[in-house]
Amino acid sequence: MKPADRYALTFPGTPGTQAPQDVVEVTRTSAKGPGGHPVYEDASGIVRAEISDAGEVRMLASGGHQTPHLPVHAHPLP
Repeated sequence: MKPADRYALTFPGTPGTQAPQDVVEVTRTSAKGPGGHPVYEDASGIVRAEISDAGEVRMLASGGHQTPHLPVHAHPLP
């Protein structure tokens, strides 16, 4: 199966609040992640993730001192 070119990553809102979930659109880059799958990033380059053909997501730090949160869902976009 060919990987999607874009995904919408949905992250949980702030715990204990009524804050909505955050959705970030990421686009495939030419890079491969540690698992050999394509790396996707948002327009700012801050949110980076390796996404497998099965939709498994591994968040990647884009700078020092980051602790990336795991998204709740990765949805392929047309």
